Amino acid sequence: MKPSIIGLTFLFMVGWASAAEKPNILFVISDDHTSQAIGAYGGRLASLNPTPTIDSIAAEGMVMENAFCQNAICTPSRACIMTGQSNAVNGCPTLGQGLPQERQYLALEMRKAGYQTGVIGKWHLHALPEAFDYYKVLPKQGTYFDPVFYETGATGINQFRGQTCKGTVQMKGHSSDCIADSALEWFETKRDPSKPFFFCLQFKAPHDMFEYAPRYESYLADVTIPEPANMRDRKNNGSIATRGANGELIPYIGTSIGRRNFRRNYTKNGAWAKMLDRSKSDDEIIGDAYQGYLKAYLRCVKGVDDNLKRVVDYLKAEGLYDNTVIIYTGDQGFYLGEHDFMDKRWAYEESMRMPFIVRYPKTVQVGRSDAMVENIDYGPTMLDFAGVKTPGYMHGQSFKNVLETGKESADSKQAAYYHYWMHMASHDNPGHIAIRSKRYKLIMFYGAPMKSDEAQTPPGWELYDLKNDPTEDNNVYDNPEYAAVIEKLKKQLKERRTELGEDDPKFTFNKVIDEFWDYDAADRARAIEISHEYLASKTAEQKKK
Repeated sequence: MKPSIIGLTFLFMVGWASAAEKPNILFVISDDHTSQAIGAYGGRLASLNPTPTIDSIAAEGMVMENAFCQNAICTPSRACIMTGQSNAVNGCPTLGQGLPQERQYLALEMRKAGYQTGVIGKWHLHALPEAFDYYKVLPKQGTYFDPVFYETGATGINQFRGQTCKGTVQMKGHSSDCIADSALEWFETKRDPSKPFFFCLQFKAPHDMFEYAPRYESYLADVTIPEPANMRDRKNNGSIATRGANGELIPYIGTSIGRRNFRRNYTKNGAWAKMLDRSKSDDEIIGDAYQGYLKAYLRCVKGVDDNLKRVVDYLKAEGLYDNTVIIYTGDQGFYLGEHDFMDKRWAYEESMRMPFIVRYPKTVQVGRSDAMVENIDYGPTMLDFAGVKTPGYMHGQSFKNVLETGKESADSKQAAYYHYWMHMASHDNPGHIAIRSKRYKLIMFYGAPMKSDEAQTPPGWELYDLKNDPTEDNNVYDNPEYAAVIEKLKKQLKERRTELGEDDPKFTFNKVIDEFWDYDAADRARAIEISHEYLASKTAEQKKK
């Protein structure tokens, strides 16, 4: 018997209602925006009020306090988010790899779920985001002013840092303004009201080297920004792996705020550096450099927050605000002077921790959660809101239930994994792996380049008791009271590496990890030798210059 017209109409209406009930999803990610620079997360900068818009979203949603990236660098972190996979599997462990269309899984799954998809701003995954219905993205890092964008359907040819970019458009003004302008144009002229949207709004700011719009020149001009307590005294943070034997590698490992790392530091780099009085002592100039770069950074943050308000105001005016899952995050954390470090990359809290705030009044609770989540979980969580089960090829898992109940479930994660692969690149950070539970963090610095099976910088282990030492000022790896903790965490670390495909023999540095795993007396003696060898190589380099 043929179905009646009434029956067909009913089925159509049910399908339409089901699609209409799906929430819109606005995923906002700002480059290098660390939780220390968001008022909702508290801390020494909260009183400066750099993020009133983000704070208002947080006040009406869930603030995740234990959100972490698996690799604190732009391309790898963004690849984890887009694929739900570890860098060992998604093929983007460093800045050098790209994510082709067929592996832009989050966009592909959203389109299959009936969403209209778009991405505007910083992409930094090299291959164009052609899995999205619409894209308008910066080439590589892009520029802060008068940015060039690759855009769907564009036919223009523009220059970006000496590179000819076909299929591009160029805009005038500051990148944060241009990205928000482009987002509003998409909403006004390209959004299909018959479909829910999955829209990625991705600001370049506040990425180093912090060029802000001129209108923010007076913001914080007369304010002395408080310094972190461990900027001038690194205390017992680190190990032979980050300091060398008897501290001999302190000038060479980890770029700095002050003159400690003479190759790259904020007394030399950044627009503010040319205004510093170079006759000042090391102790004086570090304070001046800190003030200069923090003010530039926070002015970029303020520009992001103000432009996010423009988008939020539009959603409110169009009646879309309360039916949109709004997510705010960074692509990793960032150092704001802690331990005299600049940039990110480390497994320490300031760079491994990510801000993650979700507002959706229909189901998401208002409050804070200390549930452990990783950036590989972001994609599965957004898919869950879209009614899509986590695909089997993803390592991540949805934490939508945590957002909606405020409580952890039986399968909630109890630890986060970390791996920095780009040994001694750009900011002089050794290759390392780590596991972080709610109370402890265990880090192994293996100190080898990606394609090597020998350590270049001294391997070493660090353990931090985050309950008693939340700022990681005291490495307790050699304290016998923690022997049982270390044994348990090493077991977890090994198991997690297997789950994520990290222990694959094709990664030759795993030989070094295995060699120094037990870290007995012979391993420690060899680490000292490697420290001396590395110092000799750096000394020889300097003599040649």
